[in-house]
Amino acid sequence: MRIRSFIIAYALVLAILLFADRRPGTMQQDRYSHVVDLTDGQNATSKRATSLEGPEFRTRIIAPAAIIPGTWTAGQIPPERLVAPLVVIDLKTAASQTINDSTAQISLDDIAAWEAQHGIIPSGAVVAIRHAGAPDNRAPDDRSAAPLTPLPIARDAALFLIEARDTIGFAVETPVNLSSDRTLATQMALHGNYVVEGMRLTSLPATGSLIIVAPAKNKKLGEAPVRILAMVR
Repeated sequence: MRIRSFIIAYALVLAILLFADRRPGTMQQDRYSHVVDLTDGQNATSKRATSLEGPEFRTRIIAPAAIIPGTWTAGQIPPERLVAPLVVIDLKTAASQTINDSTAQISLDDIAAWEAQHGIIPSGAVVAIRHAGAPDNRAPDDRSAAPLTPLPIARDAALFLIEARDTIGFAVETPVNLSSDRTLATQMALHGNYVVEGMRLTSLPATGSLIIVAPAKNKKLGEAPVRILAMVR
């Protein structure tokens, strides 16, 4: 009996040691290498900025309440929806197009091609749309005065992400006008999706980052300045 107990105890200790020996590798694999501030602190002079109270900055969150009153305001979005996996899809623009070209949109085919290369977009992610191939070489004043443009993703592609991939938000580099497609905007609000505009996405990889969205806890504003951080592997 003592020999059997000793063997069992030895096996348990050996298993614990082996597990402990493997843990550092697992932790190392899940560790983020650095934090990037994606906030653009330039003062905003867009048409939207002049209609709201308080200091205006280019990086803002558009909460569901900005589209459908009675849904979440910026300060009411649940904390668990403000920390999420971040995926970056490049919006490829032609040489004749500008970074604010309202005709450029992410399509279903673009999403299929992205997932073929990087894997399925994780559930509960924020999808960032980056203007690839169109470097932003404008002066800060030009960036802050950027006009409002439609969300740079086709309606069917956005609804696919919301319904089939359970995304919780979208992030874009320029100010957006969600009223240009009220059907899409309504579905986004009903699903609790928010939009972050005015982000700096140039240094982010396509996958592997974690986004942290930090709006002020103001229960009255559907749109508000926001600080955005990304933890990058």
